[in-house]
Amino acid sequence: MIYLRLIIESFRFAWQALKSNLLRTILSLLGVTIGIFAIISVFTLVDSLERNVRDSMSFIGDKVIYVQKWPWSFGGEYPWWKYFQRPKPTMREFRQLERNLTNDAGTAIFADKGNNTFKYRSNSFSGADLLGVSYNYNKVAEIPVSEGRYFVPQEIDAARNVIIIGNELAEALFPAQDPIGQQVKVAGQKFNVIGVLEKQGESLFNMANFDQLGIVPYGAFSKMFDTGPNGVESTIAVKGREEDQGLLELEYEIRGIMRNVRGLRPRDEDNFAMNRPEMATQAISGFFQVVGLGGWVIGGFAILVGGFGIANIMFVSVKERTNIIGIQKSLGAKNYFILFQFLFESVFLSVLGGGIGILLVFLLTLIPQDMMKISLSLGNITLGLGVSAVIGMLSGIIPAVLASNLDPVTAIRSK
Repeated sequence: MIYLRLIIESFRFAWQALKSNLLRTILSLLGVTIGIFAIISVFTLVDSLERNVRDSMSFIGDKVIYVQKWPWSFGGEYPWWKYFQRPKPTMREFRQLERNLTNDAGTAIFADKGNNTFKYRSNSFSGADLLGVSYNYNKVAEIPVSEGRYFVPQEIDAARNVIIIGNELAEALFPAQDPIGQQVKVAGQKFNVIGVLEKQGESLFNMANFDQLGIVPYGAFSKMFDTGPNGVESTIAVKGREEDQGLLELEYEIRGIMRNVRGLRPRDEDNFAMNRPEMATQAISGFFQVVGLGGWVIGGFAILVGGFGIANIMFVSVKERTNIIGIQKSLGAKNYFILFQFLFESVFLSVLGGGIGILLVFLLTLIPQDMMKISLSLGNITLGLGVSAVIGMLSGIIPAVLASNLDPVTAIRSK
């Protein structure tokens, strides 16, 4: 009961101090408000950006190893010019991997060609991507078909002219009719539409715009564009099993088969790259960590100023209430009661300033965004209030200790 009374009285004193010196309080809390706003707004933007990037990269799959000519990151002592001499992945290598791998959950080969024009009668759409895939491509990457269906093995094996198109392509080419069963023309070839992808919408980092994508069998793609040594580069994608932690077993198996197919001797270096989505994820995470650190630095200076402002309020408050402190002590108030009273007031003022900063961030998230959804997470709210509380404790501890150690007789005589 005594602790509840202590909290209520501390809250009352804090509220009275805030009302009696409103302008001084607002100016002092402004630093904490700006600091928390800077930190939490940066963290909210970073979280939203990172989530958007990861969502945009979901098309490359999870637990997948990509066998390619070029690595996604360069490092080590391997001369950069040697990468040009590497051969491109071939259909023969894909067949060898598909037949001999035992630790995979699906193996596919694909190639893409950008800046294509799709036509249907008088309607056309320019700048779209065309992707040629093998049958198991839907096992290594997500293909969200909303209308129609995915390919059947016979269509892939016979390299038939069938296509799955993105939502934006469907709306542009077939604005008033069902696209399923219709024919579109791309690169001089006619394709029967068998499926439409789910609408993905715009994103800030639209690394694979499924809304403007056409997917065809790999064989049909190869008839349109050269996928040989001097043509469009293909990629072999291998999906790992859930029980293969780190995909180590799959990586060893792929390396052994690829080296055998390419006739590499034991001492020869690999002339192919095995890339993983984790490489891009780690690079993105490192970038956002730097941005987050910048937010801490910018906000830290504002919070530091705000902390000094709150400490100044508390010193003034102790001086103004010295007589009251003396009366409280003479009536039996313990030192910890006085200490907690002023400490609570300091924390309350600081958290109030931090709460205003968080409220401003929340108001920003309500602004409609077409390309990126910004949301304030519970973790960032907790972080903002926690930092505010710590600043309040650090700012108020010295004035609170001074107040609790005042001599009651001296304090009562003060004016």
